[in-house]
Amino acid sequence: MYNYYGDFFMKVKLFDESHEKDLEERINNFLDEKDVDVIDIKYQVSTSISGEDQIYCFSAMIIYI
Repeated sequence: MYNYYGDFFMKVKLFDESHEKDLEERINNFLDEKDVDVIDIKYQVSTSISGEDQIYCFSAMIIYI
């Protein structure tokens, strides 16, 4: 998978959604549309407050070949 010059075929795809179900749908659609070998998936949730609203950010990074 790796050689002296690095892996020229490795790519990443980033996703960012405000609802976890939207993130799930986008990732599943990406994986259905592409014929990829997934190396890893990094997932993150962050929150913040704006006035009385709590804001969520669901994100993922897929590392694939």
